[in-house]
Amino acid sequence: MNQLDKIVAQKRAEIARLRDSMSIEYMQSAASIRASRASFIEALSASPMGLIAEIKRRSPSAGEIRPDMNVADIAEQYEEAGAHAVSVLIDQSFFGGGESDFVSVRNTVDLPMLYKEFVLFGWQVWHAASLGASAVLLIAAILSDDQLQGLSQLAESAGVTPLVEVHTAEELDRVLALGATCIGVNNRDLRTFETRVETSLELAGKVSGDVLLISESGIRSAEDVVRLRDAGYRGILVGEHLLKQPDVGVGIRELMSQAWASS
Repeated sequence: MNQLDKIVAQKRAEIARLRDSMSIEYMQSAASIRASRASFIEALSASPMGLIAEIKRRSPSAGEIRPDMNVADIAEQYEEAGAHAVSVLIDQSFFGGGESDFVSVRNTVDLPMLYKEFVLFGWQVWHAASLGASAVLLIAAILSDDQLQGLSQLAESAGVTPLVEVHTAEELDRVLALGATCIGVNNRDLRTFETRVETSLELAGKVSGDVLLISESGIRSAEDVVRLRDAGYRGILVGEHLLKQPDVGVGIRELMSQAWASS
């Protein structure tokens, strides 16, 4: 069993327990109160290269990333430095995240937020909406076409943008055929956790039209950002690189300086 299979198996068991503790009806009511949440698409589209800065405590590949992190403080620094959105890991078992981190960030910044999770069920979509998420991650590698379509439609009906994630040309063909308009290309293979920015560059040519393309993971230099922008990407998602900087605000400015200055 590879790492992704282990995560999915754990997630199925976890959500089976959580569904008994919080009803969809309760979450729908909570989501209706947050109907004015910021638009994920509009925020990223406002700049020639949008930045989704991520809150992530640890990962199976990197271990502990920023010990004793104050997520609200980091999110505030992200916002002040010009990030267009914040991604927060929900998975606790493998990534150390959770609802409390999401709520802390939501209560601190006004930016759109991405519910970064291994989403398998509609319950999780409503959980994202109830917490004030503007977008929810849907990973093609763990979902069938029917599941992707159903969860995407559910997200849209809940007022949440589905960010559909792919890693291979085959997955990209699938989600394009389903009509996805906000697509993330993950440079990290979730089965092996190996990372190649070239994955995004290789897949960019397969996309045309009004699809908003986001490159995720492994982006570490201003040169990487410019290459991705020039290849057609409108946004990037960066976590570990920023969180390993002594000053995350300085890290953002150094990473984005060329793309923002030359656009």
